Amino acid sequence: MSSKPEQKETHQANGAVLPIVPMDCLTSPDRGQLVEPSDFLGPDGDGVEVVVLESRANAKGVREEDALLENGSQSNESDDTSTDRGPEPASPLKETSFSIGLQVLFPFLLAGFGTVAAGMVLDIVQHWDVFKYVTEVFILVPALLGLKGNLEMTLASRLSTAANIGQMDTPKELWRMITGNMALIQVQATVVGFLASIAAVIFGWIPDGHFSIDHAVLLCASSVATAFIASLVLGMIMIGVIIGSRKMGINPDNVATPIAASLGDLITLALLSGISWGLYKELESKAYVNPLVCAFFIALLPIWIIIAKKNAATREVLYSGWEPVIIAMAISSVGGLILDRTVSDPNFAGMAVFTPVINGVGGNLVAVQASRISTYLHMSGMPGESSEAAPRKCPSPCSTFFSPDVNSRSARVLFLLVVPGHLVFLYTISSMQGGHTTLTLIFIVFYMTAALLQVLILLYIADWMVHWMWGRDLDPDNFSIPYLTALGDLIGTGLLALSFHILWLIGDRDTDVGD
Repeated sequence: MSSKPEQKETHQANGAVLPIVPMDCLTSPDRGQLVEPSDFLGPDGDGVEVVVLESRANAKGVREEDALLENGSQSNESDDTSTDRGPEPASPLKETSFSIGLQVLFPFLLAGFGTVAAGMVLDIVQHWDVFKYVTEVFILVPALLGLKGNLEMTLASRLSTAANIGQMDTPKELWRMITGNMALIQVQATVVGFLASIAAVIFGWIPDGHFSIDHAVLLCASSVATAFIASLVLGMIMIGVIIGSRKMGINPDNVATPIAASLGDLITLALLSGISWGLYKELESKAYVNPLVCAFFIALLPIWIIIAKKNAATREVLYSGWEPVIIAMAISSVGGLILDRTVSDPNFAGMAVFTPVINGVGGNLVAVQASRISTYLHMSGMPGESSEAAPRKCPSPCSTFFSPDVNSRSARVLFLLVVPGHLVFLYTISSMQGGHTTLTLIFIVFYMTAALLQVLILLYIADWMVHWMWGRDLDPDNFSIPYLTALGDLIGTGLLALSFHILWLIGDRDTDVGD
């Protein structure tokens, strides 16, 4: 920061214009001693109030501005006057549209191929006996795959923000964040898995009026075991990704959430399929196995609660973070009901392979955007504080996608990734002969329309929701992503089902949606 422009700046206080003096100007040229106070006396010998600007960025403020804000006057906007200066990691480069796209592209493709693999798995396992005779398992699919939004992607966003603002710089801080957050997501995973099984039983019982206690216990055991194991594995992977990103000088917000999703869909669906199939086989000869599995994982809850409660970083989320994950689970379960009713019809069996892809891509992109906006807001203060960074309650679509600020720029970049990304994923599915659908031109048009509309809606909702939560003293890292990814599941599944029904009604027999 050069001193020449700064000396021309003024500061108004109580109607008086006061000079702004950089810190560099308070020292002699050799920086050996401070300038004498007499040098700041007015013409009449009266003292003049001086506003001092620090030229050295503190660890929390400007480091994250370098990662997220544009060049120019924004380097003067940091309000952090803390004198606590911890060890500073290498600051990431300021981001342009190209740098954002470059950093997001590889994790986005990796996440997309993860969803393709998950779709291929779902396309195969939908013909297994457990999916045929306990069709409520389909309702569990979006709810448990949504755990990446409810837990892992929220964890990734929370740790990315902590890393960017210097809360994971020392080994002690790092260990504290790891233990507290791992215990927290195990508590949330167990509870959400149990509630998801109850929702699946209810949604399965309402249309048919049929209830089986054996199937209910099977759903509970499968859901809780899958949620627990998947969260444990993915949580450890996420911590490694975020630590590695900081050491490589990459903004964790750009890579952590997509990588969480890339492995999350595949691992979770594979675990759900394998566990439910194994427990279904034990129903006839060893019916006591299912209740024991449920009891075992629920019995571990007090241990994780104690660990998370002792950690200041996770104590608040342990008490107040349940509303978003539970509501998000319910929203995803509605998407699961749509999936269950659609793929159970032989005419639309081909939808199964595409559902994890369209839902996963939409959830990945909106999670990146929500994490970036949240980090941007954390730079300016704490949730609930008035800030110029959170000026709008209900933004217009133009301000969300076409304004010059960095968040609008990232929204445009993420939206432009939808079509080329989905084309790559559709080609991969076709080349692997996955699904029951021939990729005709009309099918691709309908599919792309659904995907673009889904992401457009999600990015706009993210812009409104993150700022709205911030203004209501809610941390967006803990509250926004579960809602957004659940909405992505519901919107994606609904639009995809609508597309398949329209294709069937207009008689696009070349698409062969049900063969």
